[in-house]
Amino acid sequence: MTKPELVEEVVQVASLKKKDAAAAVEAVLDSIKKALKKGDKVQIVGFGSFEVRKRKGRTGRNPRNPAEIINIPATKVPAFRPGKELKDLVAGRSR
Repeated sequence: MTKPELVEEVVQVASLKKKDAAAAVEAVLDSIKKALKKGDKVQIVGFGSFEVRKRKGRTGRNPRNPAEIINIPATKVPAFRPGKELKDLVAGRSR
């Protein structure tokens, strides 16, 4: 599902105008992005949680020249962990 498809789904489910639904979807996504940028965890009960995880620095090899060892610096990455309700729904174990 793409963002425009999500907006259309919100229009249908919430009986909103397309412009209002697009603003609502954008507001939710922006709020999640801002929280993650600050390092906060975002928990949506029944859906899952978004968080920032730290990846350690490591060494790797250049695929074009396997003899060349390169340093891969430590970084922060966004991560999503689905909640139990979402896992059960996807697995077909809905209540």
